[in-house]
Amino acid sequence: MKNLILVLTFALISHKSIAQNFSFGKVSKSELEENYHPKDSATSAAILYRKEIIRFEFYTNEGFVQQREIHERIKIYNKDGFDWATKKVYLYAGNNGESLKGLKGYTYNLIDGKVEKEKLKSDGMFEEAYNEYTNITSFTMPKVKEGTIIEYKYIVSSNRYGIDDVLFQFSIPINKLEINISTPEYYLYNKQYNFQATYLPKIEESSQHTTVPFNYKMNVLKINETDVPALREEAYSGSYNNYRSKMAMELTGYLDSNKVLVKTFSSSWEEVSKTIYESQNFGGQLGVFNIYKDDVEAVLSGVEDDFEKAFLIQNLVKSKVKWNGGYGKYASKGVRSAYKNGEGNVGDINLMIVSMLRSQGVNANPVVLSTRNNGIPLFPSRQGFNYVICSVEKNGKILLIDGTEQYSTNNILPQRVLNWQGRVIKDKSVSSWIDLRTNTNSIESSMLNVSIDEDFTITGKVAQHLTNYNAYFFRNKYASVPIEDHIKSLEEDKGAIEISELSLTNIKDPTQPVKVNYNYELSDAVDEIGDKLYFSPMLFLATKENPFKLEERQYPIDFVIPFTDKFMVNIKLPEGYKVESLPNSEALEFKDANVKFTYLIQQNGNFLQLKVQFDIINPLILPADYKDFKNFYSKIVEKQAEQIVLTKS
Repeated sequence: MKNLILVLTFALISHKSIAQNFSFGKVSKSELEENYHPKDSATSAAILYRKEIIRFEFYTNEGFVQQREIHERIKIYNKDGFDWATKKVYLYAGNNGESLKGLKGYTYNLIDGKVEKEKLKSDGMFEEAYNEYTNITSFTMPKVKEGTIIEYKYIVSSNRYGIDDVLFQFSIPINKLEINISTPEYYLYNKQYNFQATYLPKIEESSQHTTVPFNYKMNVLKINETDVPALREEAYSGSYNNYRSKMAMELTGYLDSNKVLVKTFSSSWEEVSKTIYESQNFGGQLGVFNIYKDDVEAVLSGVEDDFEKAFLIQNLVKSKVKWNGGYGKYASKGVRSAYKNGEGNVGDINLMIVSMLRSQGVNANPVVLSTRNNGIPLFPSRQGFNYVICSVEKNGKILLIDGTEQYSTNNILPQRVLNWQGRVIKDKSVSSWIDLRTNTNSIESSMLNVSIDEDFTITGKVAQHLTNYNAYFFRNKYASVPIEDHIKSLEEDKGAIEISELSLTNIKDPTQPVKVNYNYELSDAVDEIGDKLYFSPMLFLATKENPFKLEERQYPIDFVIPFTDKFMVNIKLPEGYKVESLPNSEALEFKDANVKFTYLIQQNGNFLQLKVQFDIINPLILPADYKDFKNFYSKIVEKQAEQIVLTKS
């Protein structure tokens, strides 16, 4: 018995040692035999091993060159994980751009009990220009199927001193994570961690001396972690990148050869703002340019109000310059070139609006910010800002403008911009914070007329009225869609319904509410049981299920904007039937009335009248309140599903 225990123990130790051999190419049979992740059975893939080494090598003719080495081994459990077989590497394409070298990759499969591997070949590699400053090298691993393991490694060589964000967490779990970052003492970095993340690794800091090719010190960061949990996207979580565990390392200054401080960049938000403003591609774009002078004067002829000027100028820019999809707080082409050629990035377009308004004496200033998918900068950082919009101030009131999208308008900004706060930069010495969250309530009001025919088919009309952000979201979705496709989309969204005579009003006028009208027919909304009829009065407008299904939640629920949904339903009783029972009227409140729901129903002669209203006053629900809110929302769903019972009179 003792010998048996020793044999089993040795077998387990041997198996573990084989499974944990992370040398490139040493994929084990046991790894391939694994059918699901032992600690996260829901995941479609897992990173078995990720190693990232960032170091600076000194070359006589080039100075320090950054080398970023990646080695990754990924297990794919099912078809949902196939996307992990394609990797995209973004490379800076400016002066002294980045290059990818040493790429090697293999796909491993278990065939008839044997490990077989397939090499990544040139026909699986692709290069493309992403934008003016970025190229993409992508590769797709061959012969991927359920159970496959892929493995690759490569080095990104760069003359840039800035270090891209170091990611500790992905949407799939990591079994083993090793990170080693070595930076020369001449470069000073501000290390910033995402304190909104629910997982933070242990980081060891040390230093070591080198004498090659001369004597200097390297500052070293090391991370050695196991079982890093997956970062899962949850309903209404906004951008989950806001909660990803990661580290930013921004160059904040550097020393000369005598180790004397030469320059600092980001010691404070004021210093960050000053550095940004002094760039020729930022502050240098805010002067007056003759190229647009005549057009601006023609558009603003006779206009005195600054806010009206702002509205007209953003429309002028939208008509003249197309957004090329590129983000950035800096202009990429420059105001003059973008206006001449009719295309530009975010910086070109919104700095142009500031420039035009300033040329007319309007108090306009750029606002730098971080978009929702870029996270929130918690410490002074130039890299934390990746976008710019325009602000106009008049008599203490603020107007915010983004000229990149056709249907955005004054204080109705693209959703990507609504991310806490931005930094207004008036000049190189004056800057301040501004709240980007909207306090404007957006309303969607729906009126539904209901008639029950002799065969219990339901017919009627719907009239909807959408304001502010609800109108903006609707325009973005439907303004360019043919009516036939719009009807098809509505029918797919609302279930077994036939829609006809759809009409839209103000669909392309962002200054007005959107109005939607259509006729509908439902064939299976009424259940006839004996001499009774059963149906839910909200029909296809009801919320059918609770989107909040998790038992616990790591991130806030983010509805983005405060809004109100209103429903008015008028039901004509079918001839020969009377009301046996109605749902009870009810009012529900959550968390100091930050969320409210009211349900009021009554009979008025041959008609039933239902009024339902759902108000989100504070669009952010914290994780600590998640369980209570989940239960609250379940009550709303249940209430909307309650049925009216009619019986023969």
